Amino acid sequence: MKYSYYPGCTLRTKAKNLDAYARVSANALGIDLEEIEDWQCCGGVYPLGSDEIATKLSSVRALHAAKEKGQSLVTMCSACHHVIKRVNDDMKNVEDIRTRANNYMELPEPYAGETEVLHFLEVLRDKIGFDELKKKVVNPLAGKKIGAYYGCLLLRPSKLLSFDDPENPTIIEDFIRALGAEPVIYPYRNECCGGYISLKEKEMSKNMCEKIMESAEGFGAGMLITACPLCLYNLNKSTGARLPVVYFTELLAEALGVKEEAEKEVQA
Repeated sequence: MKYSYYPGCTLRTKAKNLDAYARVSANALGIDLEEIEDWQCCGGVYPLGSDEIATKLSSVRALHAAKEKGQSLVTMCSACHHVIKRVNDDMKNVEDIRTRANNYMELPEPYAGETEVLHFLEVLRDKIGFDELKKKVVNPLAGKKIGAYYGCLLLRPSKLLSFDDPENPTIIEDFIRALGAEPVIYPYRNECCGGYISLKEKEMSKNMCEKIMESAEGFGAGMLITACPLCLYNLNKSTGARLPVVYFTELLAEALGVKEEAEKEVQA
């Protein structure tokens, strides 16, 4: 099971462990994540300007590279997934953007949104299957009460991203169950942490994070997991780490018995 893989900038700097845990876990599950050559930053934020082309080109380049290999494109970071999936939709459905992007890049063959974009959680759910994942677990996380923190970027806009129900998502809770732990469902799990306003509106962002933590604690969570580096940073910084917040891939690696292997890679 081979996929083109787009790690993104943060997974090469502040979120190396998100990447490392994912890679060793993928190997344990028989998934080959083939990193795209010479990928560039996706920009981190989807450009809303209808005439904005330049900031979308790195995503188009990654999507085209996956198409050339005949592979789906797998992402790990929520922000990267959000940007690349939306740009892919532009290339498929917005003729003006598609034409200008292809003219600018002078690709050997025009790109028109043919690549399937998958978050790694979708690979686990839809390609491996959580029932099969459960069979691969060698270190069940029994006794742990874990809250999923989705944030904004994986779920919205819901029709375009088609990741899960934006109001009542279940994918991360089902993932938690597959690892042998108990998911804690709390009201603020799909609310924004204020990540993109955390520099300009620090108090507002802090209050948003506090509400998330209070909600999770109130419903009995002992920790939170997320797929978003910005969310993890913001929740930890704004709340003084009232609850541990870790990447979902860390728990996956732990349950599959390969966590130490990933940690050696990060420290190397």
